[in-house]
Amino acid sequence: MHIATSSGKIEIPSEKITAEIASELSNILKPGDIVFLIGEMGVGKTTLVRFLINELQKKNNIDISEVPSPTFNIMNEYQIKSLLIQHYDLYRLKNFDETKNLGIFEDEIEAIKLIEWPNILLNDDKDFIKLKLSYSKDYINREFSYENLIKNEK
Repeated sequence: MHIATSSGKIEIPSEKITAEIASELSNILKPGDIVFLIGEMGVGKTTLVRFLINELQKKNNIDISEVPSPTFNIMNEYQIKSLLIQHYDLYRLKNFDETKNLGIFEDEIEAIKLIEWPNILLNDDKDFIKLKLSYSKDYINREFSYENLIKNEK
């Protein structure tokens, strides 16, 4: 699988494909990227994040860690050598004001920021990477679509 355009759609018939997408993302995402993970409850947003973080840990010879949803504590951090990943879940927040102390848009921390339930943050800014997971029409399989995702030269 190769992701190299700014937008597209991929069918996800299994977790294996989700893992492959995460592996490709691990080659593309870089510190400073803000990624919005959009989709219904249970569609696989946290699963994608888990595969992504675990893939980065494997590539850096770090023990695989558990990657739970940060629903109740709002943000989990993962230090992978010099790479910091901040995984946010904004599901319980009611409005933008509740996000102000989270430091999501502060540039002083060079991290990859993965944000589930970003609906209270969404705007027209094209700098955000948008990853959308959705159920297919049969509600058995899933689909992955993306915007503003371009393969970065490393």
